[in-house]
Amino acid sequence: MKVVDFHCDALSKIQLHPNMDFNTDDRLDVTAERMRQGSVALQCFAIFLSKQLGSPNIGHILDQIDIYNTRVVAAGLKPVRFAEDLAQWEKSGGAGSLLALEGADGLEGSLHYLKVCFDLGVRLLGITWNHANWAADGILEPRNGGFTSKGVQLVHLSHELGMILDVSHLSQQGFWELTELSEAARRPFIASHSNAYAICDHVRNLHDEQIQAIIRMNGRIGVTFVPWFVHKGDAASSKHLLQHIEHICALGGESNIIFGSDFDGIEEHLSDLDHCGRYSEWAEMLVKHYPERLVRGWLYENGVGFLREWLPKSK
Repeated sequence: MKVVDFHCDALSKIQLHPNMDFNTDDRLDVTAERMRQGSVALQCFAIFLSKQLGSPNIGHILDQIDIYNTRVVAAGLKPVRFAEDLAQWEKSGGAGSLLALEGADGLEGSLHYLKVCFDLGVRLLGITWNHANWAADGILEPRNGGFTSKGVQLVHLSHELGMILDVSHLSQQGFWELTELSEAARRPFIASHSNAYAICDHVRNLHDEQIQAIIRMNGRIGVTFVPWFVHKGDAASSKHLLQHIEHICALGGESNIIFGSDFDGIEEHLSDLDHCGRYSEWAEMLVKHYPERLVRGWLYENGVGFLREWLPKSK
């Protein structure tokens, strides 16, 4: 079965280790070869700025966009920027790629830089990482603040451009403020890599009310493979992910589930799902527990259907 994955950090890892080869380097969870092994047809590559780079800035973002173009696209992954690109990619049957920005920190408070990133192909924006930035508070910010006035402007401009917003890492207050802004604009958002708090009470996971809000606006929830978001205790495996899927479905979200592995953003992995080449085994497990129709939706159609509707058109 074909797979769409809404979050990996391969670009950040290559930025820190430029000698890594995206095609075959086993130090990367996501490579062109492993994507073929796992039938990953479309991968979203996040631009995440590591603390090792120092103060985040637009130059660091542009460096990762260059890595994306010279390593990922050059390896044969077709860039998907517009709805028309998505349609052509679906017809071609080849591997595709999307660009996301994880945290607005590197935009340096500039809405112009957001436009620059959009023009260079970035199509998803996670507003924060774990901490506060100029736009909003992250989930680990103790005060649990929402958006700044400049952050609200960022949301409005993202909606105008057709940038898909991502609430993974956003504070609780920020989540509900963005819900209000997004419902007013009639533009849903996603949580690219977050699980169900009711199953595993990690702060990065979504509470039932949040899951229901995303379902209500027909957004998407990227069930993630981060072990400590999946299961508290030793030997977390893909079997523990089934509980999160069950819970989201019980809340009415069977059509809203996608996957966002967070491969290359984690140093520890689920015991049986440690790189994207093992997606095929994950698909086999899923079809043992669920109807194939649902599994195809979670792996592919729910994500692609969302992109068909919400990617901007080139004209």
